[in-house]
Amino acid sequence: MIAALVPVKRLEQSKSRLRPGLAPDTLRELTLAMLADVVDALRAAPEIGTVAVVTEDPKVASAASSFGARPLLRSDEGLNASLDGAREVLSREGATALLVVLGDVPGLSATDVRAICEAGAALGPRGAVLVPARDGGTAALLRTPPDVLESRFGPESAARHRDEATRNGVPFRELASAALAIDLDRPEDVEAFLAGPGAGPRTRAVLGVRDRAARS
Repeated sequence: MIAALVPVKRLEQSKSRLRPGLAPDTLRELTLAMLADVVDALRAAPEIGTVAVVTEDPKVASAASSFGARPLLRSDEGLNASLDGAREVLSREGATALLVVLGDVPGLSATDVRAICEAGAALGPRGAVLVPARDGGTAALLRTPPDVLESRFGPESAARHRDEATRNGVPFRELASAALAIDLDRPEDVEAFLAGPGAGPRTRAVLGVRDRAARS
């Protein structure tokens, strides 16, 4: 079974680089809209057996449940510790592969998920598929089995994941994805997302309200 895992920060900490242009309430709404779009895409992909959201924010956990995902509330220190703790839970429950997707890539589609899973299947029973973000981070990482690579998410993490796979002889594939390359961290990311294909309807609705308010 392929399990999907989406990490999300506390709402008050999320998207700090967008704060100059967006009110706090809109930022919180945007964070949850992006999460909903990511969860929708994962749940629409038949390759995914379960979708979980790891967070330390009870409000995010409640929203994740309403979107059809399983919330995993954890208070580990740091993103990678939280991901590793959630990975252990999902592995004990039968996950044979783990797809981590960041919660701020609302352009994700079921077609993207399928392409990642197919690339992973082609590598065999042991391997990793990475989709880089355009800033050098990791937008998505499929690991088979779930612990074949350590979690090294964060700035420049694509290179760290790639290097670890090389050191440990893990079969590795890198996929380019225009949709996943854009994580909504900065105003220019928002503009690039809005100029792209029409995926991420809930996120577009929130940003559309923002744009109309800015023009009025």
